[in-house]
Amino acid sequence: MKKVLFFFAIFLSFQSYSQSNWQRFKELLPGQRTWVLLHPFKAKKAYLVSLEANKISDSIAKTPLLDGDASGGQVDAFRHAFWMARLNQEIGKGAAKSLGKAHERDNYRQFKKLQLEDGAIPDKISSEMDLFNNNMGLSYTEKGKPYPKDGLIYRIANAILAGKHKVLKKDASGSYVNCEGENLDKELLEKTWVNNKCLVDSNYKKE
Repeated sequence: MKKVLFFFAIFLSFQSYSQSNWQRFKELLPGQRTWVLLHPFKAKKAYLVSLEANKISDSIAKTPLLDGDASGGQVDAFRHAFWMARLNQEIGKGAAKSLGKAHERDNYRQFKKLQLEDGAIPDKISSEMDLFNNNMGLSYTEKGKPYPKDGLIYRIANAILAGKHKVLKKDASGSYVNCEGENLDKELLEKTWVNNKCLVDSNYKKE
């Protein structure tokens, strides 16, 4: 999601439409660039919501509310759900959902370049996790309808603790395992878009 913040920041800096700014715009990933062009008047709100979602998620990661895992764990699930819930309020479900999809489509390009996304090399199953949690997030709010922020935070956190979201299965040491609980080779995972990571309910217990 921090990549999303980058392209919004670029868009918001286009005050003079200078040649250098246009060049930077053209260097953005295709999905990100397209979304900004299609939603120019929603980009600023989306940028501010993205900042908010990252700030709150980072704060939650430091508390015992969730598992503290911001890459494939409960905090990761929270970040995406809260992000979409707030985007739905600010820019509507359609624009929010399309932004989430654009972000995930660009993950494959990041994988090909071995670029980090939320602290890890992206892969197919991580994108599936994000899209599931995005869709859950959209169900918590409606456009233009206020919802107490603290209430939204705890509503999403409680849903995660109840197993209504998805995370990636890991062992007690935080290493990825397959659905049978067998450890996966970290070096191989970073080279493989489709791998044997396991998507599980967000209340599973690490062993």
